[in-house]
Amino acid sequence: MASTTKYKQKSDEEIVLLIINSGNQELFELIYLRYFKKVRDKCFSFLKDSKLSEEFANDILTKAYEKIHGFKGNSSFSSWLYSITYNYCIDYLRVKKKLHYPEWNSNNEIPEIIDESETDFEEASYENLLTIFELIHPEEKVLLLMKYQDNLPIKSIAKTLRISEDAVKMRLKRARSRVIYMYNEKFNSGN
Repeated sequence: MASTTKYKQKSDEEIVLLIINSGNQELFELIYLRYFKKVRDKCFSFLKDSKLSEEFANDILTKAYEKIHGFKGNSSFSSWLYSITYNYCIDYLRVKKKLHYPEWNSNNEIPEIIDESETDFEEASYENLLTIFELIHPEEKVLLLMKYQDNLPIKSIAKTLRISEDAVKMRLKRARSRVIYMYNEKFNSGN
């Protein structure tokens, strides 16, 4: 670690470039230390299992190191890493829970027209929103987190989820509608 101390002030992208150009594997330790907890927490938000989240974070960071030459700098390093994280978790959940999105979506229909003006998420309780996020399909949750938490562009989301940009837009709209519908049903039905 002593040999990497002088690089601590460098940006993620600068460190990645140094790793790619110099082959200095020790520099990845800086990336690992910066991101382990963040990746673990993102994994936990899907898996709800601390031990598994720790294992996944290690696996994901190992995978990121192995694919480091694939980082082109088209987005921030964190966005690139979070894309790997989301894919890893979604792939696991698809297999484990046998969650095929088109089938799940058709089994969990929502009304065609939802009045989005009825729900003021500025007033919504964070805990209530988290409750709803646990009820929606993991792919919808990923879409919403990628778009609104990580501020990823549609193109990056499409590439990450291996679907078209139009499919991303359609699923984002459906995911927003589902959250609004479910939120209103669960928390605003008594109004």
